[in-house]
Amino acid sequence: MSKSKQFSPEVRERAVRLVHEHRAEYPSLWAAIESIAPKIGCVPQTLLTWVQRHEIDSGVRSGVTTAETKRVKELERENRELRRANEILKLASAFFAQAELDRRLKS
Repeated sequence: MSKSKQFSPEVRERAVRLVHEHRAEYPSLWAAIESIAPKIGCVPQTLLTWVQRHEIDSGVRSGVTTAETKRVKELERENRELRRANEILKLASAFFAQAELDRRLKS
């Protein structure tokens, strides 16, 4: 199985810009994308995804922006880390509480 081709942000921006610049020359957005995608070296669906992502990020289309998605992922990661730390602290607290009880019973 081959790894998918990665495109630099510059290539993505250029491709989206080309679609927007030449959109009027085609009967539909999809026709423009089908024409431009092979020139970039990607499949039309990939270019459509880039165009839609650009429209969401620029506020033209409704949806969750890239920045919001990134922020949510950061918060979820932080939440997981805090839950792990909290669990460790609970276990440590229980351990030391038990040790204190054992010490009091021996004295």
